[in-house]
Amino acid sequence: MKKKKKLSKKKPEAPVIFANQPFRNLDILFRNAVTETEQSVPEGNTPVDKNDDEFFFEAMRDVQEIRAFREIKVPARPAASISKRMKNLNEGRAELEGIVNGKQQIRLSDTQEYVEWVNPLYGREIVRELHQGRYAVQDSIDLHGFILGQAEEALRTFLAEARRRGFRCVKIVHGRGLRSPNGPVLKHAVTALLSSRYRKRIIGFSTARSNDGGLGALYVLLA
Repeated sequence: MKKKKKLSKKKPEAPVIFANQPFRNLDILFRNAVTETEQSVPEGNTPVDKNDDEFFFEAMRDVQEIRAFREIKVPARPAASISKRMKNLNEGRAELEGIVNGKQQIRLSDTQEYVEWVNPLYGREIVRELHQGRYAVQDSIDLHGFILGQAEEALRTFLAEARRRGFRCVKIVHGRGLRSPNGPVLKHAVTALLSSRYRKRIIGFSTARSNDGGLGALYVLLA
C-alpha cells in the first residue's frame, strides 16, 4: 500500500512594494482635513444653507453709499392724467357716434383727400378761411366728363375770364374719381396746374365745404 505524499505548504509571497506611492498618505490627509473642519465650527453653530438673498446681503455688507449721487437731479416724466385721457376718449367716441348717426359732419380737413395750397407770399390762414367759406364764390366751372387735354384748356380759359372780370373767388369742380380706374386724375391735374403754371395769378386754393362740392371741388382765391 502506497503512502500518501504530504503536501508541502508554500510560503506566502512577500507583497510587492512599489518605490513610487503617491497615495500612500492620502487617508491620513483626509482624516486631518475632516478634523480641522470640525474644529473650525464653533460649538452650537451648525452651518445652515443660505438662500440667494442672504448671500446678496452678505456680499453687500461692506458696500457704502456714494452720497454725491443724491445730488443728481433726475427729471420726472410728466404722467398724463387719467381723467384727461378718459375725457379725450369720450369726446372721440361721441364725435364718431355723431358722424355715424348723421348728427355731425366729417371734418374734410382731417381726411386724406383734403388739399390746400397757398402762395408763399401770403399767410396760411388765408386757405383756412377759404375752406370755411369766408369768401363768396363769384363763378364756377364743372370739369366732369372732360378728358385731360380738354380740361386743361377749359381751365385756362375760365381763369383768364375770371381775372378779366375782376373776380376774386371761384370754384372748380373736378370730381373725386371714384369710378375712374386710374383714380382722381382730373383732381391731380388741376391742383398741379394751379400750384405751378398759374401760381403767379393765384393766392391759394383749398377743398370746398361739404355742402358745396366737398372733396370733389376747389375754392380758388385769385390774386
